[in-house]
Amino acid sequence: MKIRFALTTLALAASAAAGAACLDDAQVAALASHYAAKTPAPNFETLSDADAACTRAKLNALLARQLGKVAGYKAGLTNPAVQKRFNTNAPVWGVLYEGMVQPSGFTTTAAFGARPLFEADMLVRVKDAGINQARTPWEVMQHIDQIIPFIELPDLVVQAPPKLNGAGVAAINVGARLGVAGTPIAVARTRGERQQQLEALARMQVQVRDGQGKVLSVGQGSDILEHPLNAVSWIAQALAQEKLALKPGDLVSLGSFSPLMPPRAGLSVTVDYAGLPGAKPVQVNFQ
Repeated sequence: MKIRFALTTLALAASAAAGAACLDDAQVAALASHYAAKTPAPNFETLSDADAACTRAKLNALLARQLGKVAGYKAGLTNPAVQKRFNTNAPVWGVLYEGMVQPSGFTTTAAFGARPLFEADMLVRVKDAGINQARTPWEVMQHIDQIIPFIELPDLVVQAPPKLNGAGVAAINVGARLGVAGTPIAVARTRGERQQQLEALARMQVQVRDGQGKVLSVGQGSDILEHPLNAVSWIAQALAQEKLALKPGDLVSLGSFSPLMPPRAGLSVTVDYAGLPGAKPVQVNFQ
């Protein structure tokens, strides 16, 4: 899979490069080297969407050699408040690799990346390939089998993240680095129960707290594209444009229910999903 993915991304990079002034191979290699070393990389010039797709493809071809098997994909900038921070009005996507997703209670250094952050998120697990034709939250529900509380630990990599626009975030693989997954919730079996679960996902209150119980952030399910499962149909369509597809077992990160926040040594973070039946808190610790 690693070789096939690398070849696919290199082919996409070559295709995109034909019509875009993509970062050159040396620049991308330097970016991958900084990512591996957890040191801030130099910022690059503002990119177009085509430049970003080309650069992401080149970068992922190198990351696949370092990180191995693809575990799924992440949608980023799905929350209007986060879009505003990066001067865009559209989501972006990146690749998740095996080993990025750790269990709840995971402890990591606060300097887990070059420009480390954390945010309240959620994963779903793909049940079958029909997900690639899903266009509504209800249709998405028919093709996933788990909903998973998730704290994402992204890494914006560059020396000056505020200078990134949406395309720049896409180019750095949407900062995919680590995340902490809680107890999976099975997708309901009956039609009526699925409808209730679907509604709960939109209404749920997502609360981020520190180890002393102080509330750091509160969000709502509908903060992500009006319904969090809209992120899944969006990413399926975005992948299709680059001749990629979601597969059974893939994890999909839906985006942020909270602001991006910096970790610090000694901080413990817990995220609750109030109003979502079966959801248990997920926690990460920084040292």
